[in-house]
Amino acid sequence: MCAEYVRTRGQELADATVEHVGITVASVLLALLVAFPLALAARRWQRARGPVLGLTTVLYTVPSLAMYALLLPLFGVGAAVVVTGLVLYSLTVLVRNILAGLESVPEESREAARGMGYGPYRLLFGVEMPLALPALMAGVRIATVSAVALTTVGAIVGFGGLGNLIYDGMDSFFRAQVLTASVICVLLAVLADALLLGLQRLLTPWARTGGRGRRGRGRTDGTDGAETAGDVSGAGGAGGADGAAGGVRQVPEPAGREA
Repeated sequence: MCAEYVRTRGQELADATVEHVGITVASVLLALLVAFPLALAARRWQRARGPVLGLTTVLYTVPSLAMYALLLPLFGVGAAVVVTGLVLYSLTVLVRNILAGLESVPEESREAARGMGYGPYRLLFGVEMPLALPALMAGVRIATVSAVALTTVGAIVGFGGLGNLIYDGMDSFFRAQVLTASVICVLLAVLADALLLGLQRLLTPWARTGGRGRRGRGRTDGTDGAETAGDVSGAGGAGGADGAAGGVRQVPEPAGREA
């Protein structure tokens, strides 16, 4: 580490970080816009499911250097090459997670919504998407962390954000520059994951209260069970041996209650 480097190159580090964040955010948002209709098509038409999942998987296996080399003739040297490559890499995670989230929605919820007059679009965005949100956000978190790391490879075309500093430091054997840029990349990935996790918890409040609700229901059921056992034992033996076996002391009926 070199404190003098951080002090004198602060503006350069800030500019590289801003570029890095901009490329990452743009690629993840565009990937979501592309992945959502692909996941809907894969769910609606069985014949499209195999090709969609297969194509996104094949794209994910293409090496990043080869991907950028294939995209250069189409987009030229610029940030669009890096963003397009990251979009293609993010599709396999996002499409699968969106599809898994939609398919995990209980059929009873869909039937109840249709019975209330929900149309296809209202059913999708009002019922299915909120229930599929945890799986969707998990995919977004993975895609974002991966994009933060893969953005550095864009340094081969001059648009790699912090990757530019890493490559320049490797050429000059200036370890402080390489380490500083690498640490900032790691911090960006951790910060992005934490922010998305907080957003997920904010958008799914039922997930935070689910455990307490289950524990509360368990205690209520246990109490109700004891009272029910006492009532049954009391009715069977008028507070005698059966009442003792039930484990609940029977209170005598007050006089005159029959009247």
